[in-house]
Amino acid sequence: MADLSSANVNLEGSFHGGLMGMVLDAGFIVQLVLLSLLFFSVVSWAVIFLKYRLLRKAKKENGAFLELYMRSSKLSEVFAASKKFVHSNVGEVFRAGYAEQMNLNKFIKESPPVTDSAALSSLELRGIDNIERTFNRATTLEIGKLESALGFLATTGSVCPFIGLFGTVWGIMDTFRGIGAKGSATLAIVAPGISEALIATAAGLAAAIPAVVFYNYFQNNIKAMAMEMDNFVSEMLNILERHNARR
Repeated sequence: MADLSSANVNLEGSFHGGLMGMVLDAGFIVQLVLLSLLFFSVVSWAVIFLKYRLLRKAKKENGAFLELYMRSSKLSEVFAASKKFVHSNVGEVFRAGYAEQMNLNKFIKESPPVTDSAALSSLELRGIDNIERTFNRATTLEIGKLESALGFLATTGSVCPFIGLFGTVWGIMDTFRGIGAKGSATLAIVAPGISEALIATAAGLAAAIPAVVFYNYFQNNIKAMAMEMDNFVSEMLNILERHNARR
């Protein structure tokens, strides 16, 4: 029975030395762990690549949209031109708020004339509240889009080291079972099995470290974009309040 449990463990002192050789000589459980870590690593790098491209496009188009917004004197012109900035989060927030403002204007025009200034002021105040809620909802949606799939990077960064450690512990256990079955424990016998087991820990760290680094990088970029959207919303609300006050 002991011979069966250590059948996959190299106890003959023939150390291949190469990384691929050590992977192939590792036990079944260690190889399964390495396969799962490979899956986490490949998916993480795919998320990193796609998210980096998305954030770069969003940042570039946000700058272009804000430049257009500062140059234009009419919000209607900004709204028409903003449709070409499909990756701009600030542009999407603007379009949502502007559409709500247009709905408010239409509602006021179609409603019976209000002669009481207090009632008119209350109506406009409720309209501004609706626009603010629309802005907040659009901002939340845009932040949710930016943060999509980042949870996988967080999971990879926190779980993969432990998966790798499990593979290492299991590989060392197999090695010592094999040593017990053979009845000898020289360095030449112990070293190959332990080296093969330690590959799992190295693979876990190799998968986790890039995931953690890019997760923090993306989160910092998203926080900056969220602050940019909040600042834009505050400025837009001030403009709309002044516009309604002059009517």
